[in-house]
Amino acid sequence: MNELDRFIAFVASHNKINDKAKLAELTSKEFKFVKDRSVYYCDEFAVRFSASNGLNFGNTVLSLSNLQKYDGKPFLICLVTPDQNYLLLANTTFLKKISHSSHELREDNIRGSFNGSDIMREFDAGLEGSIKNTPENLSRLFAIHDGLEFEDNLRRLVEATTNIVATGKKFVVEGNSGASIIEAPRRADNFVQSPDYATLKGELDAKVEKFKNEIVIAALIENVNVRGRIIEYLIAGEDDQLRGEIIAALNRKDRGIPQFKTDNNLGDYSREFEKFLTETDVKTKIMVLNSNPKAYNIDKMLEFLASDRSVFMFYFVGVDTTRIVNTVLVSMFEEKLLGATILLRHWAGRNSRGVTQLEGHSIKGLILSPSQEIDCGKAEDFLKRLIEL
Repeated sequence: MNELDRFIAFVASHNKINDKAKLAELTSKEFKFVKDRSVYYCDEFAVRFSASNGLNFGNTVLSLSNLQKYDGKPFLICLVTPDQNYLLLANTTFLKKISHSSHELREDNIRGSFNGSDIMREFDAGLEGSIKNTPENLSRLFAIHDGLEFEDNLRRLVEATTNIVATGKKFVVEGNSGASIIEAPRRADNFVQSPDYATLKGELDAKVEKFKNEIVIAALIENVNVRGRIIEYLIAGEDDQLRGEIIAALNRKDRGIPQFKTDNNLGDYSREFEKFLTETDVKTKIMVLNSNPKAYNIDKMLEFLASDRSVFMFYFVGVDTTRIVNTVLVSMFEEKLLGATILLRHWAGRNSRGVTQLEGHSIKGLILSPSQEIDCGKAEDFLKRLIEL
């Protein structure tokens, strides 16, 4: 049993204690917490104790700036009530808005606090349905959160809190674009069976082979977003000088990685063939970790698929602590991957269809046992649902 599971069991064993200070004291001794004002934390997770007469509580919980410090690990609210102790996951992904003193909140000015009523009791995961914010779903929910960045959630919270007019724009599906989008699964199926598929995979595999030592070193970086950007740039980056600086820093291990910003494009690697125009998104999967990477912006994807030669692929690089396990080039419509695609609608702006995320365990399964199966009927139904969002 890991420390977080042990904490969940410990809190449940003290139901009806009805004293948040006493419970905080007991857990602090048991788990050797460090206290940072109202937050108790250890390496694995952080917790804020609160008290109420029931599960619905409006108390101010924590400032957004303070939450930012702990948002990279599970952040729990332990709500002590007369009959039961409740645990809620309160990372930024699971906040509806910022309530208290938030009139100056902007993306460049993190202000305000959230209340207990701002924490989602259920998380809408799109095709997956709603996931209750309860301890038995904690691992699954945190895997969703771990695939997003604080800045992404901050943008959503700013809009939800201050009623800023959304700057995004939904892609309008009209004319022949709808037919081209619905035809995308059949194009993808034709592509993966063509010689062009082998050419594309060969080019990407050659990059991985060339930089395999640096990829394994980069896989040890703790920050999931920094780690992913570095490995993706090693494979698909276009600036050889910047790539060289990254490689030098990784091999020296005594200086920070150079600052760089990746373009917010649909894919990382563009390749045009006679019959196909491909975009490939490079994703790293650390085989021993459980996280769900963000996949694509739905409006950008629909706009790309509206072209009659478009094919979108994922290139997964499986890495463990010492080696590259395998590489897989797979269509976004591959049957298992499509079933593991989560729609994050609550996370979207008001003028957006939202984004998607991929369940990490399905990616791991594809890396260990590659598949190219596409059920065109299911994929077409999926696309119709995206269009209707």
